[in-house]
Amino acid sequence: MNSFGRIYRTSTFGEEYGPGLGVLLDGVPAGLELDLEQIQYQVDRCQGRAGGAPGDGVASEQDRVSVMSGLCEGVTTGAPLGLMISNPPIPEEGDDALDGVVRPGHPDFTWRAKFGSAGKGAPGRATFRENLTRVVSGTVARQVLATQGVTVLGHTSELGGVRALCYEPVEIARNPLCCADPDQLEAMAEAVQIAFQDGDTLGGVIEVRASGVPVGWGDPVFAALDALLAAALMSIRGARGVAFGAGFALARMQGSEANDPITPDGFETNKAGGILGGISNGEEVVARVAFKPAPSLLKPQSTLDGDGNPIVFSLASGFVPCVVPRLVPVVEAMVASVLLDANLAHRALSGAAEEKGTDDP
Repeated sequence: MNSFGRIYRTSTFGEEYGPGLGVLLDGVPAGLELDLEQIQYQVDRCQGRAGGAPGDGVASEQDRVSVMSGLCEGVTTGAPLGLMISNPPIPEEGDDALDGVVRPGHPDFTWRAKFGSAGKGAPGRATFRENLTRVVSGTVARQVLATQGVTVLGHTSELGGVRALCYEPVEIARNPLCCADPDQLEAMAEAVQIAFQDGDTLGGVIEVRASGVPVGWGDPVFAALDALLAAALMSIRGARGVAFGAGFALARMQGSEANDPITPDGFETNKAGGILGGISNGEEVVARVAFKPAPSLLKPQSTLDGDGNPIVFSLASGFVPCVVPRLVPVVEAMVASVLLDANLAHRALSGAAEEKGTDDP
């Protein structure tokens, strides 16, 4: 079982080639009317049924989320909340072409070096399907955050080199690429179609915005809010970079340009991305995550077989030209989970201070 979080703690287990995937959530407040339909909707988004990319090959999977513990008559009890997702049946005849092959761009090489064997196909804990457990956890967190007026929304800000030039959140749910710029949607879709025809894949950038986050979440040193968010986002397979606010552009500015002017009404700009000194400053928390192209291609690639001999390998099935839109709910989920954990930690700290009283030393 793999875990992250301090007070809102997420533990996941299971593999793609096993019976199913499991999520155990500790720290879910009691009394929450859990919306299971919303959890299912977000899982469907991740699998491409409620927003994916052209050429998506997994839309036929039926992944039903079921609750195993921590819920009574639709309301959380405060006990650990356990949820399961059953895996689809494993085909009796697997893809023998994958036996022993060290696939370029996949974790086969490092998995085998660390654990001794990659098994048949991809290591089960390092496949795209593992993301479903993150989405379940994050959707529960989003429902708790919503009771405090906090919302988390992501979108595809860049795909195959095509950048969104404006942000119209209402557009995100209207197209399968999760693009918030209606003027750039056609160019993004064309890039995906060209990659599909070429048997190649595309990477991209996902921007996520958390609105309603108050001042004070996060800590100044090891539990800095941006550090926790960066760690969580970089744990998503395929992530290769995280930036907050103006990001790397800040390195090319002078201090007079980089600072966000402060007025009685708040900050005039948000180059800091809503976080100062590891603590939320009350502005919108804005982060961007860069994802590499999916490594499974139809194009031939040089690699090694199970005996270490050089071969030329190409994928026979399961080709998806761009998984970036399917990662939008995953990015949203990781941000929501971290924010809820930071919220609960802040409440614990501020509550202890209130009990102590201002007159105590």
